[in-house]
Amino acid sequence: MQHDDPRNGESTHRSSKKPKISSQFITESDIRDEFSHHHPRVARINNGSFGSCPGSVLAAQRHWQLQFLRQPDAFYFNSLRDGITASRKIIKDLINADHVDEVSLVDNATTAAAIVLQRIGRSFAEGKFQKNDTVLMLHCAYEAVKKSIQAYVTRAGGSVIEVRLPFPVNSEEEIISELKKSIDEGKSNGRRIRLAIIDHITSMPSVVIPVKELVRICRAEGIEQVFVDAAHAIGSVKVDVKEVGADFYVSNLHKWFFCPPSVAFLYCNKSTKSSDLHHPVVSHEYGNGLPIESSWTGTRDYSSQLVVPAVLEFVNRFEGGIEGIMKRNHDQVVKMGKMLVESWGTNLGSPPEMSAAMIMVGLPSRLCLNSEKDALKLRSHLRDCYEVEVPIFHQVPKDGEVGVRDKDGFITGYVRISHQVYNTLEDYEKLRDAIIQLVEDGKTCKMLFKE
Repeated sequence: MQHDDPRNGESTHRSSKKPKISSQFITESDIRDEFSHHHPRVARINNGSFGSCPGSVLAAQRHWQLQFLRQPDAFYFNSLRDGITASRKIIKDLINADHVDEVSLVDNATTAAAIVLQRIGRSFAEGKFQKNDTVLMLHCAYEAVKKSIQAYVTRAGGSVIEVRLPFPVNSEEEIISELKKSIDEGKSNGRRIRLAIIDHITSMPSVVIPVKELVRICRAEGIEQVFVDAAHAIGSVKVDVKEVGADFYVSNLHKWFFCPPSVAFLYCNKSTKSSDLHHPVVSHEYGNGLPIESSWTGTRDYSSQLVVPAVLEFVNRFEGGIEGIMKRNHDQVVKMGKMLVESWGTNLGSPPEMSAAMIMVGLPSRLCLNSEKDALKLRSHLRDCYEVEVPIFHQVPKDGEVGVRDKDGFITGYVRISHQVYNTLEDYEKLRDAIIQLVEDGKTCKMLFKE
């Protein structure tokens, strides 16, 4: 850790003040104005994929961009590093980290995964780990993380154990039980589990994972390091890295925290040896610590990393600040999910308490959604014909597994609905009515391919 590098910020100061929340709260009209750049006719209920950015934050981003374009040398020498440090300090306080040099700003969770996994890969390649020692992850881990494991770990001789996430899921205990089974498998034949990758909120299907309990179990089982992939976490659930207790924790700031794309924070616990963690893009700052390496990876647009103070101003216009937004989104997505379940005669993919600002809702079995190809075709059809944007998940039943039924058959497809502050009831009614029309017209996914 580079505690003595002034570019890391102050090494001892920790603000005890909570962010000031406005006494005059934002109105619904203000919210519409902030997101007036959204397509006016599209029911955009997929905030989870790309996030959203309010107009006031976009204006702040443009201010930073123009600073660079007007006088890039002055921007680089006088503004950039201080601006990034200011953003890192805000994140440090939001996530309850001990020190600003535990926080690096990177492009996204995929970049953070590469940073952690390339170090694990080097340990295999250099003989520090034994061949067939293993990395543990959920079977529904984000595909880019799986590709990073393939690129850095398996090609260097490591193996992978996947923890199957039950879905639909009924309780946290089901997930805990599956983790314990996979740990036993990973430790068989004298192998060691060198890293566990645990999602805080899985992407598809979307479920809030009991991350603190899973990390605790990993520690008790002697797993050396734990990396929490929390791409969807900050802005949708409480994030306290000390409570979680992982070595590494990443969350995108552009998904649920209103930053423009793309930016994420990577937390590295100061007790973890991190001097050999490096940004995958090697530039002039190599060897000065990951936070400094990440703050300059060559000439590029750094504005998304610089607008965190403007984002904080925006969220504090809401009653309760970011906590108020999280409660609002959770309550509304559960309400909308239950409305769709009642209208379609289906089910939720998890209990409401295991959702944040996204929830899985079963699709009527009469749509005959039988493959990933069907899911993509139905998603495109909803976009092109109904102006509804929503991800669709194909549920593959395990051998011998009894699936969930509606009145006509087994439910094999789910929509993942999101709720963000700009969403309205009409967005979800538009989705509801589109699916009902398809069912009433006798349309199946197979028929959509012929259109």
